[in-house]
Amino acid sequence: MSHRLRSAIALLLLTSAVPANAALKILATTPEWGALTTELGGDRVNVYTATNAFQDVHRIDAKPSLVARARSADLVVATGAELEIGWLPVLLQESGNSRIQPGSPGYFEAASQVRLLEVPTSVDRSLGDIHPLGNPHLHLDPHNIAAVATGLSARLAAIDGANAQHYQERAAAFQARWREAIARWETQAMPLKGVGVVVIHRDQAYLCHWLGLRELAAVEPKPGVPPSAGYLAELVTKLAATPPRMILRNAYNDPRAATWLAERVHAPVVLLPYTVGGTPEAKDLFGLFDDTVSRLLGGFK
Repeated sequence: MSHRLRSAIALLLLTSAVPANAALKILATTPEWGALTTELGGDRVNVYTATNAFQDVHRIDAKPSLVARARSADLVVATGAELEIGWLPVLLQESGNSRIQPGSPGYFEAASQVRLLEVPTSVDRSLGDIHPLGNPHLHLDPHNIAAVATGLSARLAAIDGANAQHYQERAAAFQARWREAIARWETQAMPLKGVGVVVIHRDQAYLCHWLGLRELAAVEPKPGVPPSAGYLAELVTKLAATPPRMILRNAYNDPRAATWLAERVHAPVVLLPYTVGGTPEAKDLFGLFDDTVSRLLGGFK
């Protein structure tokens, strides 16, 4: 049996397994994808998000409560690119749910919809937690959100054909609002182009790329490796020549190293929500970028 035929059969079985009037049960791995699915699905989806903005998604346990959610899910919406490699494969296996296994219509990866940055030419564990498929923190470029929305809305329509028009209409409305918002954010953020910043982890790469921020250094000496006192001292010396205007910290980051560095290089620490729920203002995807741009501009001033 060909791969194409197997996929078609799997899609047919999944579609027929969803009652016509029942909301799809969605398990999203991160808040941004939970929020996007809600935008696209409205009352036709019941979304549960496995993590929150104050957790490091690299380091999550496949708890029994999550296994139970996966067991009944119609669709898993993940980042992919091995962001969830430490826990999602275990969760999927333990669920025993054939509908949501990789390669099935009930499994969707956002990373498959965009071009990833920082794809390594070689992978060596001595370099830290390097992702061999590229940087998976793709959601902080709103153009990537738009691309993911296109693929996700099509997937929702495919597995819930009775409500396909509903998903298509909501997707079109979301994309129109999103385009207007991107234009507003990019206009507001023009003063940030070329501004030097220090990041903690490699999860600000897409934000810096989108807004033209100039990344001068990272608090982590290698991705996922906490800084030593010696490394931080070297960083102070390095930044003396090109001082940053801001040190960017996400809601889930340990603040201590950033605070220590800020006192010595005389740059403010700017707390960013990173994802939906990371600050009181970041209640949804629009609030996430409204607040991110606002906080960056405030730190720059």
